[in-house]
Amino acid sequence: MPRILIIEDDEEIRDLLESLLTREGYTVATAANGKQGVAAFLAQPFDLVITDIIMPEKDGIEAIMDLRRGRPDLKLIAISGGGRAEPENYLHSAQLLGANRTLRKPFTNEAILAAVKELIS
Repeated sequence: MPRILIIEDDEEIRDLLESLLTREGYTVATAANGKQGVAAFLAQPFDLVITDIIMPEKDGIEAIMDLRRGRPDLKLIAISGGGRAEPENYLHSAQLLGANRTLRKPFTNEAILAAVKELIS
């Protein structure tokens, strides 16, 4: 079964995504920020990474660049609710740096599942 890493600083969203994807049969690991996420990925590769953009220590943009450097073929989904700017600005940057899909928070379970299934199949 495909392995998915969720990098998200909001514990509630992280737990929701982990529960949703686990119920769908995926093997899921989580990290609370980009620094932890990149370390987890380097310790044990994943088939797909879902990362938030605005996070402490290392944001999602930096994490995407680090992950892409080591695995250009890695499937990535960037998610954001925004920060000081509109979420679309952050998501556009993520897309330019290699995110395969982007989703604006809040998104539906169906939307995230469809993106995951599309990228993993």
